[in-house]
Amino acid sequence: MRIGIVVGSVREGRVGGGIAQWVHEQAAERDAEYVRIDLKAFELPVYDAAAIPAFVRDGAYEDPRVAAFAQEIAACDGFVFVTPEYNHGVPGALKNAFDSIFTEWWGKAIAFVSYGAALGFRVVEQWRVIVANTNMFDVKAQVAISTILHLHDGVLVPSERHPDELRMLFDSLEAATAAMQVMRART
Repeated sequence: MRIGIVVGSVREGRVGGGIAQWVHEQAAERDAEYVRIDLKAFELPVYDAAAIPAFVRDGAYEDPRVAAFAQEIAACDGFVFVTPEYNHGVPGALKNAFDSIFTEWWGKAIAFVSYGAALGFRVVEQWRVIVANTNMFDVKAQVAISTILHLHDGVLVPSERHPDELRMLFDSLEAATAAMQVMRART
């Protein structure tokens, strides 16, 4: 089982990379393989809806950056989105990446580690609606990090509850990922 930890921010000076690194380190002892997927490394173009929509492309992407990203996503069975909350909503780069491909997300499990001044609760609620369109199963367990309380000089300092919450997230995500693998095999 391979689970991608998707870094959902591409901003300069972002804290998402450090949070994703913490998530990855916590996953080191798990039976599943967790890999980091950094959106910044792909330099994805802005999704152009005037072109052929991603959902009818069936994995055939003309732009090599999108094709490389699609290949990385297709190789995963489930995901953890490490997502900031920008202006009470989803970050543009992660939404753009999500929209750029389609079949590679289909029928997979997903969990969320959110962060922001208000813990990122609103962004996760928005993501739950968005991922439903690709038949993804989102687990209820999530980790919410306050950028005011838990970041010091841009470095994550987890609270006592964060490691336990992350373990519950991993447990739920791995179970859901296994179930979704069975479901995808039957369709």
